[in-house]
Amino acid sequence: MSTPARTIGRIFLGSSLVFAGVSHLTVARKEFQAQVPESLPLDPDATVLASGVAEIALGSALLWAHRRRRAVGRIAALFFIAVFPGNVAQWMHHRDGFGLDTDMKRFVRLFFQPALVALALWSTRPARR
Repeated sequence: MSTPARTIGRIFLGSSLVFAGVSHLTVARKEFQAQVPESLPLDPDATVLASGVAEIALGSALLWAHRRRRAVGRIAALFFIAVFPGNVAQWMHHRDGFGLDTDMKRFVRLFFQPALVALALWSTRPARR
């Protein structure tokens, strides 16, 4: 059983992931390509599409996979860790995207990724008894 606060956090995170994933596949493909590290030996567009599909799957699982909620939270946390180098690359290479048009904005954004990891783990943890 989860607490109301954790449920709200999980629904917020799951919905945000589904929205971001759909954006990867449609209206924000170019914006997301700014986050693909140059060192990644894959096509940036294919990377954006694959990560979009992953985000839709993770978000949907956060919303609907009740029996495996804790495992899904851990997988989501690992996903956020895995994409963090893209955020660092965007900052290091001074790439604009999503209104992140200054080094300071891109740098500040880096601190949101650990918050997403924490939210994924916290919101899927069962309530203490």
